[in-house]
Amino acid sequence: MATILKHAVPGAEVTASLDQVRETVAGVIADIRERGDAAVRAYSEKFDRWSPEAFRLSAEEIEKIVASVPRQVIDDIRFVQDQVRSFARHQLDSMGEFEVETLPGVRLGQKHIPVRAAGAYIPGGRYPLTASAHMTIVTAKVAGVPRVVACTPPIHGEIPAATVAAAHLAGADEIWLLGGVQAVAAMAVGTDAMEPVNLIAGPGNAYVAEAKRQLFGEIGIDLFAGPTEILVLADSAADPFVCAVDLLSQAEHGPDSPAVLITTSREIAEKTLAEVERLLPGMPTRDFAGPAWRDHGQVHVVDSLDELYALADAFAFEHVEVLTAEPREALRRMTQYGALFLGEGTCVSFGDKVIGTNHVLPTRGAARYTGGLWVGKYLKTVTYQEVTDSGSGALLGRLCGRASRVELFEGHARSGDVRAAKAAGDELPWNTA
Repeated sequence: MATILKHAVPGAEVTASLDQVRETVAGVIADIRERGDAAVRAYSEKFDRWSPEAFRLSAEEIEKIVASVPRQVIDDIRFVQDQVRSFARHQLDSMGEFEVETLPGVRLGQKHIPVRAAGAYIPGGRYPLTASAHMTIVTAKVAGVPRVVACTPPIHGEIPAATVAAAHLAGADEIWLLGGVQAVAAMAVGTDAMEPVNLIAGPGNAYVAEAKRQLFGEIGIDLFAGPTEILVLADSAADPFVCAVDLLSQAEHGPDSPAVLITTSREIAEKTLAEVERLLPGMPTRDFAGPAWRDHGQVHVVDSLDELYALADAFAFEHVEVLTAEPREALRRMTQYGALFLGEGTCVSFGDKVIGTNHVLPTRGAARYTGGLWVGKYLKTVTYQEVTDSGSGALLGRLCGRASRVELFEGHARSGDVRAAKAAGDELPWNTA
């Protein structure tokens, strides 16, 4: 039985705010469908105070912006993108195409086709999330997507130069200084200025996430996403200072970001709570981290590692950091998470920024049915079939006729009958011509 030393706020407050988000997003999308570029410009002026002559950056503008970024920043961007590219290539190499002969002259195959156009949303409202350019654009390009459109908002009326540089170096074919619902809707439905894309990936605030949700089906999306989540698992071997630092590292994403500790040690739990209270006032991002911890922070004390892993799987969180004496045990014991970070030498921030795995991960319990963004998301796995042997054609044709008539699908049955007639001379009693 778990003892809860810190509770989150009731879920009803979150639900009420989400209802308002849904209504606002639906209105913006409907307006952009009707008025196109004029609506996009109006919402950019309203939400971002941004209305340039053109939202899409020209090659000359990109070159000038990239040249303004410090060399160390450029070098770091290149290094991190190399890590992301390498991991994505290993993922791609793990996806086999094949063709097999299942019967004489019957060949079945599988191949992977990249989507023709992908949209990469790179957030920038609170922070310039440069790393999101690596995760969405580099991965799409490794998959072979021929056209990648990057959208990122201005920050306080200024061009986010490092983000533009990251998008350019990642291989974006178009870079637009456009954010929020208006960016997602423009990429999805298209306007006179922007051709639509087939799939949109990338994190964002509640409005961006809701826009992707409402447009899903018309376009593909990476996954349904909500506020960033961190779950820290600790036993008596853990350092409460590290627990506290890492919980707050994700709480700073926004005031609605859950940060949860599950531990087998009440002492670790209490010391972590004390460390959070000590560290939080001095954080430059306390305006976000403070409300997140106050409203969405939780601390659970359990009696055993069995309970710890069971409760962790029940949370099905985006990021799970395992600070136990045997962290790799989590690989065997857990099945519901976006990404695992094993041992004190690893932290969620590595995954967010530098290590090479993708940081676009499932939230709000979506880890129960999906993993995060990966190279395969940009690929359509398709199949093909070919029958060239008359004996196999007759066998399958007769079988198709019988199976289809069991289901009362006479049209399907006749297609099978024709193949059996062509291959082996079977009669077609239904063909009276």
